[in-house]
Amino acid sequence: MVDNEIREHIDKISSQMRRQYSEMLRELGLHVGQDNLLCKLWNENGMTQMELREQLRCELPTVTNMVKTLEKKEFVYRKKDADDGRVSRVYLTEIGWGVRDPIEEMWRSQQDKLLKGLTDEERVLLNKFLQQMEKNLR
Repeated sequence: MVDNEIREHIDKISSQMRRQYSEMLRELGLHVGQDNLLCKLWNENGMTQMELREQLRCELPTVTNMVKTLEKKEFVYRKKDADDGRVSRVYLTEIGWGVRDPIEEMWRSQQDKLLKGLTDEERVLLNKFLQQMEKNLR
């Protein structure tokens, strides 16, 4: 019985977060997941698509489609590697850099909303539970 309640809570939280993220990202011209790709480039601009795939832990065609879409919307551009012309690197444009603050604020706002009302001790415990859950999924 408790396991069903936990699953229902996780499903509701996941669904609501995805819907809210989707709405907020849409205002910036983005879709869920594209913010994570941009985040990887904010941390290390000029990654290859293979490096992005590894960082995002998704399939290469997914990364390729995201990069193409973000390129069309002028968030990123691709450029051949100076040392190896067979490899393209993905770089942020001014638009790609410009959405960093709004996206990071969106993430902070969502996290604050989720954690509202939890004590410091509860947050530590929640973090421990989430780490275990993440480990279980690997």
